[in-house]
Amino acid sequence: MPIQSFEGKIAFITGGASGIGLGISKVLVERGAQVVLADLRQDHIDHALAEFAGGGRSNAVSALQLDVTNREQYREAAKKMLDEFGGIDILVNNAGVGLEGPLLEATYADYDFGFGVNVGGVINGFTEFLPQMVAHGRGGHIVSTASLAAEVVMPPQMAIYAASKAAVCHFCESAKGELAQHDIGVSILLPGPVKSNIHETIDNRPAHLREGSGFTASEKKLARRIVGDNWMEPVDVGHLVADGILNNTTYLVTHGMYKDAMRARAQAVLDATPDRMEVVDSFGNYRDEE
Repeated sequence: MPIQSFEGKIAFITGGASGIGLGISKVLVERGAQVVLADLRQDHIDHALAEFAGGGRSNAVSALQLDVTNREQYREAAKKMLDEFGGIDILVNNAGVGLEGPLLEATYADYDFGFGVNVGGVINGFTEFLPQMVAHGRGGHIVSTASLAAEVVMPPQMAIYAASKAAVCHFCESAKGELAQHDIGVSILLPGPVKSNIHETIDNRPAHLREGSGFTASEKKLARRIVGDNWMEPVDVGHLVADGILNNTTYLVTHGMYKDAMRARAQAVLDATPDRMEVVDSFGNYRDEE
């Protein structure tokens, strides 16, 4: 059945050792879950485990290093979860990169990096974990982190990021109906400004995708970004996500800052949509659908 309590549940959280992922991890542990932090950065893992050390439920947290774009690594991680826990109950596809740079300077290395992590990481999570979540019959829940950038028209330097996050959103929307037949809920996290390390993009880019990148200067500048004091705390996002899991809420939105822009985009699509229900026949002619 869908998740009704976190007690005894196994949660696997990618990008789980910092920022939003760590905030979600802290809340799920607090509410009774056993949490596995999966993260690319060993330094982030070490720091996160140190935060949990000595706490009342420090034994409810473990970690492993994972590059979500590496399918062999991901397969091994999923097998480890099956062997150690009998499969997971909650998957949080949170790992992502905040890619941005001049669109006309973008290269394949930039597209491959942005889509590889933001979309590929989600696809790999679904592909490796869904079979065991269906097979164990306990139901469960999948949360995937998109972005409010997926729901508005972003400036051109954010095109790769926005498009990759939009793909996550649309994929999860489509998957929800079928997974409900297996008592697996689906939620999409759409965050605005949250205190995180997503600006450390250049440190998370693999060497083979640094070579030839057109975004090097932009990523160096981004790495110096100062996180605003008024940005949301990751633990507050964690509570939003935890409540969303229990209620099987589809859209988990942190901020209302883009509401007018979201409405304007949706209205522009509606305004461009004809009222007549027309279809094209095999000869290329329009006819009213009966």
